Amino acid sequence: MRYRILVPLLLAASMARPAFAQNGPAVTPLASARELYASARYDEALAVLDDLRPEAAKSAEERRAIEQYRSLCLLALGRGAEAENAIAAVVTTDPTYQPSEAEASPRVRAAFSEVRQRLLPDIARARYTAAKATFDRKDFKQAAAQFDQVIRLLDDPDMGGRLADLRTLAAGFLDLAAAAAAPPPEPEKPEPPAPAPTPRPDPNRIYVTEEDGIIAPQPIKQEVPQLPAALRTQARDRGLLEIIVDERGRVMSATVRESMHPLYDSLLLNAARDWRYRPATLNGTPVKFRKLIQINLTRN
Repeated sequence: MRYRILVPLLLAASMARPAFAQNGPAVTPLASARELYASARYDEALAVLDDLRPEAAKSAEERRAIEQYRSLCLLALGRGAEAENAIAAVVTTDPTYQPSEAEASPRVRAAFSEVRQRLLPDIARARYTAAKATFDRKDFKQAAAQFDQVIRLLDDPDMGGRLADLRTLAAGFLDLAAAAAAPPPEPEKPEPPAPAPTPRPDPNRIYVTEEDGIIAPQPIKQEVPQLPAALRTQARDRGLLEIIVDERGRVMSATVRESMHPLYDSLLLNAARDWRYRPATLNGTPVKFRKLIQINLTRN
């Protein structure tokens, strides 16, 4: 990436004080760097910033501010490749951050967007892996928060709709974690008067738990096949199955998302065809539903 900043743009930048970092005491090195940048003394500002170690900063916001000003100085000095590395450090620290129109010029915002488009998929995968590890430790409350962050990251416009399968998995694990972390249900109370009629749901749509008004399907028959003795030393202990349940509670389709063993996967898929559920409902109307089921194998 190459950035060339014309002299008039540099002069204009020197008239505006960047709003990346919070205002702090003028005696701090970061405040000094900010003042030097505002005076178009980019080499001096960069020298001050180079003496600041981001890892020694007191907060993530301060680390981000150091790298932000570093990237601005490097862009102003025409050192595009180094500026890109500084922007990458900002995005890695806080992948949700994007400078606003009040904080940066269109050129700087475009540079941030380009770096984010390149880095977000890997960051999303890493955060999904961390969330899954938290889920496996049975820290369900923390896992739910992490999977929610992953979904927000995958929905970012700079992702451009990439990693749709990962979003499906993250949404499914969010459902599982939220259900596991939820307190025991309260005793049933008398139902209030029926609300006014609501619009009927779309019969061609497949719903998920995170949508308003949805009640997930409840199993009537969901028998998981035993692990054959011949596979006990080869199969993984856990797997993940995705099914789509229709309006009558029948399994329309089943897909193994995390394999345990190819032969056992086939047994599981065959068994899933006979499973039955009380169908999911949207405002009381049965609907199609996408459900993730975690399979835990025993080796008796």
